[in-house]
Amino acid sequence: MDTNPGSPVNQPGGDQPVNAAPPPASQKKGTDWWAEVKGLFWLLLIVLGFHSFIAKPFYIPSESMLPGLRVGDRLVVSKFAYGWSFVSPTIPNPVAIFKSVVLRQPEDSWSWQMPFVHGRLFGSLPTRGDVVIVTPPGTHNDYIKRVIGLPGDRLEVRDGTVILNGKPVQRGPVHYVDIPVDTNSPCKASDYGEEARVRNASGQWVCHLPIVTETLPNNRRYDTVELGWSPGDNYGPITIPANHVFLMGDNRDRSADSRFSLAELGLGGPVPYENIGGRAEFVTFSLDGDATLNPLTWWGSLRSGRAGTSLHPTTVN
Repeated sequence: MDTNPGSPVNQPGGDQPVNAAPPPASQKKGTDWWAEVKGLFWLLLIVLGFHSFIAKPFYIPSESMLPGLRVGDRLVVSKFAYGWSFVSPTIPNPVAIFKSVVLRQPEDSWSWQMPFVHGRLFGSLPTRGDVVIVTPPGTHNDYIKRVIGLPGDRLEVRDGTVILNGKPVQRGPVHYVDIPVDTNSPCKASDYGEEARVRNASGQWVCHLPIVTETLPNNRRYDTVELGWSPGDNYGPITIPANHVFLMGDNRDRSADSRFSLAELGLGGPVPYENIGGRAEFVTFSLDGDATLNPLTWWGSLRSGRAGTSLHPTTVN
């Protein structure tokens, strides 16, 4: 027996010492940039596909749909409600985005638009009274308006009253709605008169607007702003062509819609139904215009009571 204290200890059945294997050296792996690019590509494709074919957010930039929609409202627009057309796909335009964000140059749209193609895939006409997103022919802008006339309708406007197929659309008595004044809803005297901006019983500044409720032939009802005479109070008569719709804003005296030419920033008459981009469904949230880049201001800029507001007109029996 080897009693040498300096000898290694042998295991039974062998005469070689057992030494613990050193742990493998840790290898630092670099970022797999190709995998990152592929992941971002598929994420972008999924988002654009959802925006193009299912639903997309929409921002209200004007007061043409008061009192139901206010500047600063964010909406959900369903893209599948009437099928899909050439205006449905969302294709980002990097040049327009760069000019708008970096160079601060105004751009009509951040997206490319496909060339006009007749028809819709799984297409159907809107229902009278729907609130829809529309791209005026020959432009890249998105407008939001209400469907008033359908193909084959004989339509005219006389002294502010819409006449469909010889019958005036039912109009209720004038009543008033108070819209809180804020940065996005300033209630300008040039738009609504000096007398519109008043304090309510709580001392808050509000825009006191005259309202007339309209009821369409299919019994769908909604409110319109009635400010008196305006250039759009008399129009037609016209017969709406096949596969076209006639659109109007609810703020009748402050809306550029089918009653006005493209040169007047209107819709140029009845719009081909291929130019309808989707149906407005509901308000997700609304901002009063006071938010800044500071996140602490975002919560305080939210308007209470707007989230979840349905944009479908009421149906009466």
